[in-house]
Amino acid sequence: MATFSKALERSIHRAIGLATEHRHELATLEHLLYALTEDGDARAVLSACSVDVGELRETLEEYIEDDLSRLVVEDVDEAKPTAGFHRVVQRALIHVETSGRSEVTGAN
Repeated sequence: MATFSKALERSIHRAIGLATEHRHELATLEHLLYALTEDGDARAVLSACSVDVGELRETLEEYIEDDLSRLVVEDVDEAKPTAGFHRVVQRALIHVETSGRSEVTGAN
């Protein structure tokens, strides 16, 4: 059975922490992608795809600040990951398991 790398675990926690910090009820794929921009494995894939990671971070920051304001709640202990968030993580896990590898990273 595949496991998550420590870096990916930190990214997932960072995404949920970012959503909680903004008092968002839900942690979305945008929170996850923003957190992954700090993950070395994910950054390598993004760079290989000619993504300007700095510009992506800025765009995501603006989106999280402005467009996700509808997710703000007054009393949130910890943001809950959306179904999409769960699905992306689950598909990465399945991808790694079916390819015979044992560790899920931010690149997956």
